[in-house]
Amino acid sequence: MKIAVTYENGNIFQHFGHTAAFKIYEAENGRLLSSQVLYTNGSGHGALAGLLAREGVNALICGGIGSGARFALAEAGIAIYGGCSGDADEAVELFLANALDYDPCARCSHHDSHHGEGHTCGNHGCH
Repeated sequence: MKIAVTYENGNIFQHFGHTAAFKIYEAENGRLLSSQVLYTNGSGHGALAGLLAREGVNALICGGIGSGARFALAEAGIAIYGGCSGDADEAVELFLANALDYDPCARCSHHDSHHGEGHTCGNHGCH
């Protein structure tokens, strides 16, 4: 299984469509085998789902994520665990232990405005 996490400085980056990197983890039988950082090289919202699909990712852990990205990831068969924050490595360990606290309704609908300082996209809830 491959798990991707939106990634910045060891933490879960809070806006899927603007992430500069993913940390990709490979796990088997609930055990972490390896990890690597994959840079997006400026790829935006639409291209990120394809990038993860080409990497063989099965699950994504992120903060906020827009509906278009959710649709593209679903089409690629990638499960989404949104509304997460904090240390990326810890989140993956919790995921593998079936103990990750996530929000299945996490959305980010602020694509028409710039995110202000201190803004987090992960907790807009179901609308």
